[in-house]
Amino acid sequence: MDEQLRIVVVAPDLAPSNPADERAMRQAERSRALRIGLLQHGFNLVAVLPADALLEGHLTALQPDLVIVDAESEARDTLEHVVLATREAPRPIVLFTDDEDTTHVKDAMAAGVTAYVVAGLAPQRIRPILEVALARFAHEQALRTELVQARTALHERKLIDRAKGLLMQRQSIAEQQAYDRLRRAAMDRGLRVAEVAQRMLDAADLLG
Repeated sequence: MDEQLRIVVVAPDLAPSNPADERAMRQAERSRALRIGLLQHGFNLVAVLPADALLEGHLTALQPDLVIVDAESEARDTLEHVVLATREAPRPIVLFTDDEDTTHVKDAMAAGVTAYVVAGLAPQRIRPILEVALARFAHEQALRTELVQARTALHERKLIDRAKGLLMQRQSIAEQQAYDRLRRAAMDRGLRVAEVAQRMLDAADLLG
């Protein structure tokens, strides 16, 4: 695992406004432990940001490789900010929380959270958790790419079939001859067969 990965932590302020707020103080201490653990492992922690309306702009400017969300009872609201901020440029998102209410785990994972870790910020756990999150994110991105490619291939095949059918109908030629003409036209123009098919269909629709 490359320790030079650019990591951004989304977390509350380490200095709660009310020292009497035990929950806020507990979360601040846990958040401090997370940051110390990252630095002790040599990770490149480029920024710690609050979950607010400016988060998307900050992430766009910083271009992190991984986002760690440190949240407790307000995890749902924090995740909404992070998911919105990364929708145009997906990144691995790891959520650390002490909130044992896991009713929204499924929603979090569906929204793009790569790893959801409840309780336990022992320094020795940080590296394997991040490694698993990065591997899972890479796997999911590969699956998405394959799905897009499959859909594109199916769409192009339908275009070519329609164009072949049009040539067969208008020029009274066989299917293979129609395909050969499309392929030859594509080679002459430096285009893909599907692009030639699309242009021909567009022209046919225009001319009626």
